[in-house]
Amino acid sequence: MTISYNWLKQFINLPWDAEKTGELLTDLGLEVEGIEDFSSVKGGLKGVVVGHVLECTQHANADRLKVTKVDIGTGEPLQIVCGAPNVAVGQKVPVATVGTTLYDTEGKPWQINKGKIRGEVSEGMICAEDELGLGKSHDGILVLDSKLKPGTPLAKVLEVENDKIFEIGLTPNRADAMSHWGVARDLKAGLLHKGISTKINTPSTSSFRIDNRTLKIDVNVKDNTLAPRYCGITLSNLKVGTSPTWLQNRLKSIGLTPINNIVDVTNYVLHELGQPLHAFDASKITGNTVNVKTLPTGTKFTTLDGIERELHEEDLMICDVDKPMCIAGVFGGINSGVTESTTSIFLESAYFNPVSIRKTAKRHSLSTDASFRFERGIDPNITDYALCYAAILIIKVAGGQITSDVVDIYPKKIEDHQVFLNFEKANKLIGEEIPKETIKDILTSLEMKVNNVTETGIGMTIPAYRNDVTRDVDVIEEILRVYGYNNVKFTQKLNASISTVLPGEDYNVQNKIALQLTGLGFNEMLNNSLTSPKHVALSEALKENYNVSMLNPLSQDLSVMRQSMLFSGLEAIEYNSNRKNSDLKLFEFGKTYHNFPGSRTETKHLSLFITGLKSEGNWATPDTKSNFFFGKGTVSAVMERLGLRNYSEEPVESDIFSEGIAFRRNKEIVVEFGIVSKKINKELDVDAEVFYADFNWDAVLKQISTKNFKLRPIAKFQAAQRDFALLLDSSVRFGDLQNAAFSTEKKFLKAVTLFDVYKGKNLPEGKKSYALSFTIQDEEKTLTDKQIDKIMNKLQQKFETDFGAALR
Repeated sequence: MTISYNWLKQFINLPWDAEKTGELLTDLGLEVEGIEDFSSVKGGLKGVVVGHVLECTQHANADRLKVTKVDIGTGEPLQIVCGAPNVAVGQKVPVATVGTTLYDTEGKPWQINKGKIRGEVSEGMICAEDELGLGKSHDGILVLDSKLKPGTPLAKVLEVENDKIFEIGLTPNRADAMSHWGVARDLKAGLLHKGISTKINTPSTSSFRIDNRTLKIDVNVKDNTLAPRYCGITLSNLKVGTSPTWLQNRLKSIGLTPINNIVDVTNYVLHELGQPLHAFDASKITGNTVNVKTLPTGTKFTTLDGIERELHEEDLMICDVDKPMCIAGVFGGINSGVTESTTSIFLESAYFNPVSIRKTAKRHSLSTDASFRFERGIDPNITDYALCYAAILIIKVAGGQITSDVVDIYPKKIEDHQVFLNFEKANKLIGEEIPKETIKDILTSLEMKVNNVTETGIGMTIPAYRNDVTRDVDVIEEILRVYGYNNVKFTQKLNASISTVLPGEDYNVQNKIALQLTGLGFNEMLNNSLTSPKHVALSEALKENYNVSMLNPLSQDLSVMRQSMLFSGLEAIEYNSNRKNSDLKLFEFGKTYHNFPGSRTETKHLSLFITGLKSEGNWATPDTKSNFFFGKGTVSAVMERLGLRNYSEEPVESDIFSEGIAFRRNKEIVVEFGIVSKKINKELDVDAEVFYADFNWDAVLKQISTKNFKLRPIAKFQAAQRDFALLLDSSVRFGDLQNAAFSTEKKFLKAVTLFDVYKGKNLPEGKKSYALSFTIQDEEKTLTDKQIDKIMNKLQQKFETDFGAALR
């Protein structure tokens, strides 16, 4: 937000320069990010003075040049060669002296130097208006008032305004400071606290009067919740034209381009008082009636930028009896605004529902100065005051008369609200005791009315325009920013508590697994929990009525809380792939959200995503693609690190996978893993195969062991290894064989590994061959061959009985 230093001085007598004022603003919470110089004419016409042409003769060596003698008030006339056809003796003209910097039409600087032109010395330049940045004409030099004194700075003659502009990083809660008046109020509080007496000078409306009642516009507000207050007035016999210099300079200083005197006044009042206004051409209001209402979804409306938009049924519109004229509080229509031929207007000043305006602005991807203020909440009690002030200004700059009473529809006044502040709580939060009288003075300076003061606290009335101050902690923040954060003293003693941290604490477990995954080449990501409601249609496991919807979404694509970790992860893959980063191993700790009948739930998850290459090749090894078994191995490694052993594997039943497995432990599915279906990939614009694992982190935390573990030395006695080559049905999985082996021999069997798989020729149809290796060890003595053979026979018998296996 840009604020003019000169404009601020209209409201408050500032005893300091812009730099020191900026420091106070930052201390008050209105952080000044920068201060820039502004001049209504680029360069400020420094070095340009009034000159008096004493002589003007033809140049001896050029038909189109004149040699002049010009008095600039220094006592010694300057010789200046001039090519303008209208230069003549006796004129008062603008002279750019040697060393002056001027700017061309593109804003590039160039300097006036002493030199010779066709053999004649030239000690400056007599300027045309385009050379000074005052206009576009280059037909001849600019001729000034003959009464001016030579040597007078041209900047003084033309009332060039030089200003300092504050760039303020305004926080979203400070709706009250979105104007020069609002910033001046804060400055007043800050100065009073520093012992500098000052007051706010608000614009007067004492000259407001109704000239006649010849143009009445009826106003009907259909829904007072969307438009709690609506004011309007008509003005007639206006002359639309260029705004006076002072008004143009004010708008230019904050980066606005002047349009015409009517529109410029509405913009001026918006930035001065914080109240958006809109002027309608009264002759274009059919039926002399304004209806404030919503229209059916699909209604077409063309805005000022020439774009035809499709309205939503919740968009509040300003209409006449036939058609919509304006999107309320957001953007005007192309056929209802002020033009050069306008002679009468209906001037609107309103307070619209902030949530409604924000939704409409986001829905149509519009952000205007008006919507910026309405959606944050303006002062509902200056609506009529700002309207009258704007009417006075319009009469001042465009002539005309006020030709109707003020319409003010305000059925339910928005009242100021009450807050009680406990002194003890204030001292505890601030960290030191601020005198009660100081607190009272600060609140009074912030225009918060003190109702009563007791030993325990202070009761006050908060003005309606401070919609960010609703609780006692908000009041404490207000006190502290005026008192000064830098004035709060540090104590010599630091108190801290040491919390007990258990091994099974969530963040401890997350850190342990995060370290493991990063060691395996994964990168952690953090996605937005807000997502598009369209994603629920991609899986039967997701239900539209389970969506947790946002009341005031930033956009339709971010309007619900996610029911699955999958889609935000795929969006991250798509984003990276589009930027030539397609070999990805990602993980995320996050939550999913469901609005189940009767309750809303949040579930913790760990998600893994693998796509592209597992490892890049080099001169010695080729590229290695990621595959199903690499993903499953990663999941198994995480389970092992968590201490979750003795789990079973079963086919996954989710339609988000084209194929996959679920890991079940203690009758609960802990993780699902598989290949994401091509249908979902296509919807998310992901071309590559993606392997996805979804850990139910709540189930993980519930099942991990928090008991103390024991350390034991490495066994002194050698382990034995034996192998089986088994002929099995194709449906038998290694995990089933592994679980069966450990259930058969619990004491001496240490490990079961699969080192070869064969399918193909010389095997019966529907069969496959697995080569398994078994590690057998007794930690207290060396096993004999007879003992080992007995164990292997038990395993063989188990495989033959349960799986129909045969030794090859």
